[in-house]
Amino acid sequence: MQELSLSSKMKYIFSIPVIISALGYFVDIYDLLLFGIVRIPSLKALGLNPDADGTFILNCQMVGLLIGGVFWGIFGDKKGRLSVLFGSILVYSIANIACGFLPYFPKEHLVYQYAGLRFIAGIGLAGELGAGITLVSESLPKSLRAFGTSVVAGFGLMGAVVAQLTVELSGGWNISYIIGGVMGILLLVLRISVSESGIYKNIEHKSVSKGDFLSFFTHKDRLIRYLKCIAVGLPTWYCIGILAVLANQFAPEFGIKDLNPGKAIMWAYVGISVGDLMSGFISHALKSRKMAIFYMLIFTLIGAAIMLFGNTNTETKYYLFCIWLGLGTGYWAMFVTLAAEQFGTNIRNTATTTVPNMVRGLVPVMILAFDSLKAYFSVIGSAAIVGVIVFGLAFYSALTISETHDKDLEFIE
Repeated sequence: MQELSLSSKMKYIFSIPVIISALGYFVDIYDLLLFGIVRIPSLKALGLNPDADGTFILNCQMVGLLIGGVFWGIFGDKKGRLSVLFGSILVYSIANIACGFLPYFPKEHLVYQYAGLRFIAGIGLAGELGAGITLVSESLPKSLRAFGTSVVAGFGLMGAVVAQLTVELSGGWNISYIIGGVMGILLLVLRISVSESGIYKNIEHKSVSKGDFLSFFTHKDRLIRYLKCIAVGLPTWYCIGILAVLANQFAPEFGIKDLNPGKAIMWAYVGISVGDLMSGFISHALKSRKMAIFYMLIFTLIGAAIMLFGNTNTETKYYLFCIWLGLGTGYWAMFVTLAAEQFGTNIRNTATTTVPNMVRGLVPVMILAFDSLKAYFSVIGSAAIVGVIVFGLAFYSALTISETHDKDLEFIE
């Protein structure tokens, strides 16, 4: 096959599907992490408990992601990738605009109203990344898939940085929610120009089972592939869900006066954005998805160990470690691409959408384990125990999962 020229490569990497998917993921990450950033100020302003009520609301959002991942995954395989890109952004944009008006809601049962809106937002947010990565993976030549998906995630993850800056500059946490919802509605208009994946069109009208979520659990080999894909991604949300979102709980242990979870999240995502852009080049250089992820996992593990057991005694040091962990967990796009490449076209969107949301949906389990262990160990010790389990599963899965570099995606299960 003739090697593509540089101009042709750039045309593919910055094509309409890639740009629109990147913008969509940008808004997705902005809205996904906004609650973590405004958790303390919003709950205090509403007269709620930032820790107890905050954990409950966060868990509701994560459960929404889990349920939404299954729904949008099946929907995307049955009705097309574009149907998810339109439907999901509409759901989470409306939910986020509604969150902006929470100060005007009835005060009775306000925690359940907030949790309900974050649950709905979670359902909507679940569809964005999987459909975008699937569309890009199926639209680009196999030699450029890693670059295209890295651009989507690398740019998209900057939404976390913009979310933090928006909170600081807008003058109100509720205004930040409204801005996020409006951005989603505006992007919805831009998506009219996107075309459906050609690979999906080839099977759209064929009499083949599409979006069969249960098929992941009825075939041993397929189930093992699916579980390994999920395990590979667990350290990403361990670092965000515990070490960044719950940063304020580590401050007393490290002798730090105060740690701002919003800033911890922002700096982690600065690192993740750079890491995701790098991951495509690392994978291309190694000619291996799994080894790129493996080396980035080692880098992350070293950073987490030094962060927890080194001399992290200032706020600045903590945020620097957040950048380190972000760089290491910047294999997020590679991990989702790996999931897309593991499965056939008829269940690819289901896999690519449910896998990252299974990881997100397991955040409440990680937090529950972390909270339970605190009854017997220190905050640092509890985080370390959860980390050992999470990284152990990820390393095993990364080393034993099938390699998919340069794999042809035009096949069905």
